[in-house]
Amino acid sequence: MGRLVTVATCSLNQWALDFEGNAQRIIESIQQAKAAGARLRVGPELEITGYGCLDHFLEGDTYLHSWEMLARILDHKDCQEILLDIGMPVRHRNTHFNCRVIAYNRRILLIRPKIWLANDGNYREMRYFTEWRRPRHVEQYDLRHIHWTVSDQSFIPFGDALISTRDTCIGAETCEELFTPDSPHNHMGLNGVEIFTNSSGSHHQLRKLDVRVELIREATRKNGGIYLYSNQQGCDGDRLYYDGSALIVVNGEILAQGSQFSLHDVEVITATVDLEEVRSYRTAPSRGSQAIEQASYERIETDLNLSQHGGELDLNLHPTVRQEAWYHTPEQEIALGPACWLWDYLRRSRAAGFFLPLSGGIDSCATAVIVHSMCRKVVEAVEEGNQQVIHDARRIAGEPEDSTWVPKEPQELCRRIFHTCFMGTENSSKDTRGRAKDLAQAIGAYHTDLNMDRLVTAMVDLFSLVTSFRPKFFVRGGSKTENLAMQNIQARLRMVLAYLFAQLLPTVRNRQGGGALLVLGSANVDECLRGYLTKYDCSSADINPIGGVSKTDLKRFIAYAQDAFSLPILASFLKATPTAELEPITQSYVQSDEADMGMTYDELSVFGRLRKVEKLGVWGMFSKLCYLWGDRLTPRVIYEKTRRFYYFYAINRHKQTVLTPSYHAESYSPDDNRYDLRPFLYPAFEWPYRKIEQWLDVYERREKDGGKEA
Repeated sequence: MGRLVTVATCSLNQWALDFEGNAQRIIESIQQAKAAGARLRVGPELEITGYGCLDHFLEGDTYLHSWEMLARILDHKDCQEILLDIGMPVRHRNTHFNCRVIAYNRRILLIRPKIWLANDGNYREMRYFTEWRRPRHVEQYDLRHIHWTVSDQSFIPFGDALISTRDTCIGAETCEELFTPDSPHNHMGLNGVEIFTNSSGSHHQLRKLDVRVELIREATRKNGGIYLYSNQQGCDGDRLYYDGSALIVVNGEILAQGSQFSLHDVEVITATVDLEEVRSYRTAPSRGSQAIEQASYERIETDLNLSQHGGELDLNLHPTVRQEAWYHTPEQEIALGPACWLWDYLRRSRAAGFFLPLSGGIDSCATAVIVHSMCRKVVEAVEEGNQQVIHDARRIAGEPEDSTWVPKEPQELCRRIFHTCFMGTENSSKDTRGRAKDLAQAIGAYHTDLNMDRLVTAMVDLFSLVTSFRPKFFVRGGSKTENLAMQNIQARLRMVLAYLFAQLLPTVRNRQGGGALLVLGSANVDECLRGYLTKYDCSSADINPIGGVSKTDLKRFIAYAQDAFSLPILASFLKATPTAELEPITQSYVQSDEADMGMTYDELSVFGRLRKVEKLGVWGMFSKLCYLWGDRLTPRVIYEKTRRFYYFYAINRHKQTVLTPSYHAESYSPDDNRYDLRPFLYPAFEWPYRKIEQWLDVYERREKDGGKEA
């Protein structure tokens, strides 16, 4: 048995620009780490400010307040005798950097700037920060201009260096650096670093966690070492949910793994590791040969032992046992991720609850079930004695300050904060109206039911009075343009009604202080991609928990929730044909979503992934689909489907510019905010269409001639 070291990493539910709240959560994590006997604590990326400050990282105040909060943390009595790795932005020589601050006993040992910045997908770090493109270079940071009084330091090392204690060596890398081909941990490990820290701001995406975990395991599987991964957790004011999952790995084996979805603001995991295991793992001659060829890092020498009792044998301390990685299923991820995101948004917006137009279809059903899942998580946290959740639940429910009320079951909380409404017309069926009512009752929502035909008629009457023209549905002799306009009247009126009800229902229900509700949208990612929604209808809301989830995944989620949440009513939603119910129902015609769209939801998912994830244009998509679908469809049919998709995608792209902020969950999301940046006025793609048609002409002539070359 060698030198045993107890280390800690954490997931923190930070909030962008909540400086004092963030500092308090950092201090609490340090307190928990010390209580567990840890000598090293690692925190998330940019934890002092919160990761999602966006353009606020361009403001001088953000850097000033970061130093003020760092001083508060380092000067706190409970933050001594433990090595701290804290994330914050730093301005050095008039340049902004994303940094780790390594400190011990009120003294800053090193400021380590991020070398490789995340600048794709949802990330735009190069907009705010500069990469430290000077490997192994260290210079001095001048503390005098910030009036630093916590210690007597005037200058501190700034750059790519290592921390050397009496018994080990520590190196820091930050989030994106783990994902790069030539990660810093490769070079640091060959330079003798035994403990790697990684501080991250990584968001949830369906089926992504295993990729991250395997990268972390691989970081020490070849070269050995102890790897501490920390991540933010929760909604910090944006579309993203940071999914925690803090991790401690030794030589590729997992010792501790934190939760992915949680309502706890602070979660600390610890492990006791043996430094000698790392050293014995690194005895391969080939590793030694590569190590001696590595350029050296500057080491910041620190008079500190991380190991217990200087490495003496202590039978009361045992190394942590290895464990297997665990993952949620995609259905569980949908149940938990958006639910935790909704709770953070609700409590931090100080709204009185949610309002959802409940149509009786599977999309609004899925949104309602996610709110129910949120209430389940809240009740679980209440039962665990989570005082922050209890306080938030009472406040949101409109309880007085001295109230002792706590929800005992999800339906009880749902009844207080969740409001649904079926907004029917003459085109609505009894089945959808009944499903909406039954689901609301099953989950405990406060449900209202109305018929809005009078409103629709009033709008048509007004238009007819002004123009002397009365539009009609297609089945009643109107044109396709009239038919679409008649559908859009209903859809847009529902949006207006939704905000009216959301603003006044808390007052109607005599909630203390009144308040207003957040309106929830329920358009899925495939409908957004195709543009199968009315601009400024019920897809226009405050937030949308399913806007990044595919229709296929939503169906699987509902099937899962039927048993997991004991909601048998969900079976009827799965059996129902998806329909907007905006056109009159006749004996020979019932509106169907997939018939309206001219493609199935499964096909839409494929189009979406090829367009965004595989980065294919019209010709590239057609070519790939010929391989994917060629066993069941002719190239001509594949071309027609590709052309139909791109036609509707192009004419509807403008809708993405006003899309409700949605929970990011899918890699092919068309979110126009910063994830999927495209024009919203497209040409007709005439050249790629002509290229495909020319190829088809040659192909079909060859097939007609028996496959012979022309």
